[in-house]
Amino acid sequence: MNAANSQTGNQTGSSIAPGRRFTWPVAAYGVSTCGNYLNLVALALFTYEVTGSGLGVGLLAALRLVTGSLAGFAAGALAERFDRRRLMIGADLAQLVAMTVLAATTRAADVVVLGCAVAVLGAGNSLFTVALRSAVPDMVGEAARVRANGLLVTAKSVAMVCGFAGAGPLIGIGGFPAAFAFNAATFAVSAVALALIRFRAHDPAAVAPATGEAGARATLAGVAPVVLLMLVLRGVDAFASSSHNTALPVFAATTRPDGAATFMSYFWVAWAVGVLSAHRVVTRWGGLGTAHRLQRAFGLATCAMAVSFTLAFTGLPDIAMAIVVLVAGLADGVTEIAYVSRLQEAPDHLRTRLFGLSATIETSGFALGMAAAGALLEVLPALAVVALLHGLALCAATAFLLFTTRSSAPGSSGGTRRRERAREHHLPRS
Repeated sequence: MNAANSQTGNQTGSSIAPGRRFTWPVAAYGVSTCGNYLNLVALALFTYEVTGSGLGVGLLAALRLVTGSLAGFAAGALAERFDRRRLMIGADLAQLVAMTVLAATTRAADVVVLGCAVAVLGAGNSLFTVALRSAVPDMVGEAARVRANGLLVTAKSVAMVCGFAGAGPLIGIGGFPAAFAFNAATFAVSAVALALIRFRAHDPAAVAPATGEAGARATLAGVAPVVLLMLVLRGVDAFASSSHNTALPVFAATTRPDGAATFMSYFWVAWAVGVLSAHRVVTRWGGLGTAHRLQRAFGLATCAMAVSFTLAFTGLPDIAMAIVVLVAGLADGVTEIAYVSRLQEAPDHLRTRLFGLSATIETSGFALGMAAAGALLEVLPALAVVALLHGLALCAATAFLLFTTRSSAPGSSGGTRRRERAREHHLPRS
């Protein structure tokens, strides 16, 4: 991509399509994600069968989250030093081996083997996600990254619906070996799809990456304060989002004792339809090409998501509930597109570490939220728990919007510096 195109991309943002070549990584991401969502159901049921207790299920779920969180730190450094496409393929192959071993040993179930497989899945998913998110500008160019992220969000939502919907029938027909073998096959398909593409790779020799604590300090010192606030808000949002995931089974069993499973399916289908709409809405909106608009969309969508999920637990009629959950899904999709697209504006040597740090923050926030929501559900109704945690996210998002509005105001020092840089480089104001 030449300089003229790069400048045009900064101005138009989402108006440029990613191109047919991006179909391969989207397909790879969608297929492997479908297997992962199917496996969330299969692994939970299989873990209960092996351990015979809810505590065992919780501990192995925590292990997956912890390994994913810890892998976020390493993923940023690895994606900075090595070819990202090969890292994604390596993550797929590692998870392929883990699931193949698990599928072959289900009859002689071993908690150690199960724990190792869960750890590999958690770490592999983090590495794959960090490498993919940081590689998107290399794959499609800066100008098309917003649309590319929208396609990935769409693929993820379709994969979630297919994975959850297919888990029950597949386990019923072929048992756990079939479910685990299917998950292994999705990683194989993903690795093959990634092997078929080529894209402009970053140059590891062009940067001198710091490691460990020094690397973390360098990352934090090298990014704008608003980006750091976005990372914090993303962590708070993950913490809050765990509340409706944890409280939904309790709420469904209380309000629809004779049809809790149907109610939950209805809820998640409405959410998925909203997420599927996010890419089209952002594309038609066509105005998320500047950093300020991405930040504003991220903050506003986080507010909308917090309010909508809270309203969904107030006992609305089914149609009204479906509408507010659809709005929550739409907001969820917009937040991810805006958030990832904004972080991708960072320079190459910072981008990888930002996404590694983001993976750690998101996974940790969700894990802490699940623990907090589970404890609160022992003493509070589902609505109160969801309102409390999403209220925290709403307050954080409101504070973020106030900060970004002030920093971009005409009289602020941040706004003045941006206008000066725009005049120097003959670029439009953000």
